[in-house]
Amino acid sequence: MVLKEYPYYLKVTVILFGLILFIHILGALGDVLVPLAFALLVAILLNPLCNKLNSYKIPRPVAIIIALVIAILGVAAILYFLSAQIISFSSSFPELQKKFGDITQQVENWVHTNFGIDAERQVAFIKSTLSNSKAFFGRTLSTVLGTLGLIFLIPVYTFMILYYKNLILNFLYEVFSEKNSKQVAEILKETKSAVQSYIVGLLVEMVIVAIMNSVALLLLGVKYAILLGVIGAILNMLPYIGGLIAIALPILIATVTKDGYSTQFGILIAYLVIQFIDNNIVFPRVVSFKVQINALISIVIVLLGNELWGIAGMFLSVPFVAVIKIIFDRIDELKPWGKLLGDTIPTRPLGRNFLRPKAKAAA
Repeated sequence: MVLKEYPYYLKVTVILFGLILFIHILGALGDVLVPLAFALLVAILLNPLCNKLNSYKIPRPVAIIIALVIAILGVAAILYFLSAQIISFSSSFPELQKKFGDITQQVENWVHTNFGIDAERQVAFIKSTLSNSKAFFGRTLSTVLGTLGLIFLIPVYTFMILYYKNLILNFLYEVFSEKNSKQVAEILKETKSAVQSYIVGLLVEMVIVAIMNSVALLLLGVKYAILLGVIGAILNMLPYIGGLIAIALPILIATVTKDGYSTQFGILIAYLVIQFIDNNIVFPRVVSFKVQINALISIVIVLLGNELWGIAGMFLSVPFVAVIKIIFDRIDELKPWGKLLGDTIPTRPLGRNFLRPKAKAAA
């Protein structure tokens, strides 16, 4: 039987429509898929603990429940600590609001004096900007509320994934041909190691960065130093974008609560030093498996993750793209895409080899 070869433009069109349909389905089912995606990561993270408990002759369901209880208690402790800090912050919110209003008035006067733009035009511009951003914030808030509304599904999904782990693995082995079973086993093993190493490494890194941030802000005399330090460490999990927001928050608080600009300059220097230590000392040592996604792709996928699933999508984008890269690197036809996602930069483009004129044959 002769297979019909379709034109290249027709193949590309079909692939693009397939991707559009797939992304639309992901967005439409976000309220269900976001908890499922987080549960999958949690299940991979808790799997070693469940296996350890199983080795002590503890039944599988009981071992899963014990692992889940330990994880829930850890998350509850973090949330309790943050809530106490947030309550302290909210008690002085009226004072901060008044100080921020005074600073805003000073900025308006400075802009009017130096650029001749009156206050009404400035307010109109700000309102226009906020109006254009309303859809973005509304979508993000809706995603957060939807995720919080379904948060109880994460433990349920996690329990089911861990309980039916062997069933899921057998399905993945059987759905591919027997000749690919070794390749599938390698992909699954490397994916599990990558996700476990990445998540555990991020948690350890987050604790270290939170301590460094908090100590630096306390030494600089910034109010709510611990809260801002922890928030900065959480935002640091988002590549590049999170680091910028983490620096902006304490600078904003210092601007509102302190006179002059020396503290803001100190915060900028301290956070740049912390970022250098984190990128060159902490992260390479606490994450044994490197998620080698280049900077351009990291920024793009974080922004696309926000467009798809809001804040949850920003946090989920990097580990899932890292898994996709592992799969691409194992399949010959997809290796170029894996190289595109990676951070290995070739010394020169391959095109030079094809454009170089061939040597003339000897006469």
